[in-house]
Amino acid sequence: MNAPAPLHTAETLRSALAAALDGLPARQAAQAVERLIANYRGATPTDAPILRDRADVAAYAAYRMPATFEAVRSALEAFADTVPGWAPGDHTDVGGGTGAAAWAVSATWAGDRPVTVLDWAEPALALGRELAAANPALHAARWHRSRIGAALTLDGTDLVTVSYVLNELTAPDRAALVDAAAGAAQTVVVVEPGTPDGYARVIEARDRLISAGFRVAAPCPHSAACPIVPGTDWCHFSARVSRSSLHRQVKGGSLPYEDEKFSYVAATRLPVTPAPARVVRKPQIRKGQVLLDLCETDPALHRTTVTKRHGDRYRAARDTDWGDPWPPAGHA
Repeated sequence: MNAPAPLHTAETLRSALAAALDGLPARQAAQAVERLIANYRGATPTDAPILRDRADVAAYAAYRMPATFEAVRSALEAFADTVPGWAPGDHTDVGGGTGAAAWAVSATWAGDRPVTVLDWAEPALALGRELAAANPALHAARWHRSRIGAALTLDGTDLVTVSYVLNELTAPDRAALVDAAAGAAQTVVVVEPGTPDGYARVIEARDRLISAGFRVAAPCPHSAACPIVPGTDWCHFSARVSRSSLHRQVKGGSLPYEDEKFSYVAATRLPVTPAPARVVRKPQIRKGQVLLDLCETDPALHRTTVTKRHGDRYRAARDTDWGDPWPPAGHA
């Protein structure tokens, strides 16, 4: 059985957010967003919740939840392609707040499963419970207040997600969290902002997971060292996010969409078939040709040019997006 269409799940999430945020003045939400942005850019102690009350949580949900959902869903979709026929029997979302990653898992794999969301901010967990009532796959989810860091212990589980969390932790707590996830899960998916610092945290987590015996399933087509020379570039991807009218009000934007840049790693103990190569930059479509920047199995970064002379392969290249595997199935 297939999972619900991601678009349907995204629409359900937007409707649930609109219902939960009904009555909150846009000006109040926007002011809370401004404070949250300033807080996220600063140094926040691990045990000091950034989200303090419902107004903060409502602002966070309007500001970040749709983008987090789309980024995590994109990462999970890339992982799912490497393990066709598999679905997690259960899921633990560490630092999950209002549950964006839990929604993303439900959009990727059909069916009900035990879901546990852990976060230090009780107001975020409370809103997460409220929103989850709109998603049948999350009706039985458990929402637990827990310190995220060195003191964290995790029960055995098929899938652990850690999304937009590592940037809030000290280096020792980041290491402890990744080690705890590696000790508990079959599969660990880490998602961070698509910035040089976010990529660095993802690489740090990737190295620890490989050291723990995991194999990288996505985005990398290999588990060797990343071929990007540190400080010269960073690996990241983009997810298109539809903006609701409330989302546009809170974020002060006018476009009906935005592009969320993110870095990620999906590592697993399962047998996997990674992509032969991964498109790591937006394809450049020119007259009669498509330029694809690829991370390949070697490992190496390589630019390939696909022209009209390649026939079906050229048509496939024109339909290929940033973050997709290359070549597509049937075009080897």
